[in-house]
Amino acid sequence: MSEHLLHRTTAGERWDLLAFRYYGDVARQGELIAANRDLFLQDLRIPAILPAGLVLQIPIREQTSTTVTTRPPWKR
Repeated sequence: MSEHLLHRTTAGERWDLLAFRYYGDVARQGELIAANRDLFLQDLRIPAILPAGLVLQIPIREQTSTTVTTRPPWKR
């Protein structure tokens, strides 16, 4: 079972802003959309601007540890 956080949307929130807030990367908005696709089964398109009051599942991203070999030389 995958772990997730719950997020209740407010008016004007967007997928890219949520991806940046939770992951620090707007490119990961697809993960958020995929995790919440069931909220939009009746619609052919996923809205870019989310309505207020939706409860979204935010998948918890796995932490990756930085090893000495992957650190830049000035941080070794």
